[in-house]
Amino acid sequence: MLNVPPVVTATLLALGLIHAVRVLLLSPRANTDVLLLFAFIPARYDPVVVAQGVPGGIGAQVWTFVSYALIHGDLTHLGVNAVWFLAFGTAVARRFGPVRFAIFFAVTAAAGAAMHLAAHFGEFVPMVGASAAISGCMAAAIRFAFQHGGPLGLWRAHEAHAYHVPAAPLRHALMDARILAFLLVWFGLNLLLGLGSLSLAGEEQEIAWQAHIGGFLAGLLLFPWFDPVGSADDVGAGRGPDTAA
Repeated sequence: MLNVPPVVTATLLALGLIHAVRVLLLSPRANTDVLLLFAFIPARYDPVVVAQGVPGGIGAQVWTFVSYALIHGDLTHLGVNAVWFLAFGTAVARRFGPVRFAIFFAVTAAAGAAMHLAAHFGEFVPMVGASAAISGCMAAAIRFAFQHGGPLGLWRAHEAHAYHVPAAPLRHALMDARILAFLLVWFGLNLLLGLGSLSLAGEEQEIAWQAHIGGFLAGLLLFPWFDPVGSADDVGAGRGPDTAA
């Protein structure tokens, strides 16, 4: 907690500043305009709606795949996401470095938006929040956190080295009982959210659980694209970093 990577700190500051400006400085009308321009709204991609004109035009159809992740519904929403982002974003940022991590955040946010769009095409309710990108960080973290010498391993040497152990190849990760337990709990919670059996957002907010799943799957499957260390298979075969498949 006292050694958070600068890219994580900067992201949290940006999220907090954006929320403060919306709540403290903008009028209700201006705040609505911000949501129309930067929140992810599935109806924005409906040809009938597009023909009538939408705020931001084609540009908003592109940038809202990521910009929605920088906006939060209320202070509780922001606070909960900040806690999870500190826990999992920190681990991934220490491994990826700032540039890779920033791109990873954007890609997993976009994957979450794409999954949400597929499930809610044509709907006008805006989606905001960094949960999809945070879910991507959770998925990326489990690829290396449980490895021997890793952050959650029983034995580890130097703290800095713990975040750069070779990653578990996906096929091996999916056979690890600890990772399987994490996956079962995580997907189970999101299923309960989707069925309405569990509520974490209050009466006026719905949780975009499909976006969580989209971000998580992207983080799990695309992890090798961003990992500078490589997997255990790569290290054993003598391949260098950035060659993980």
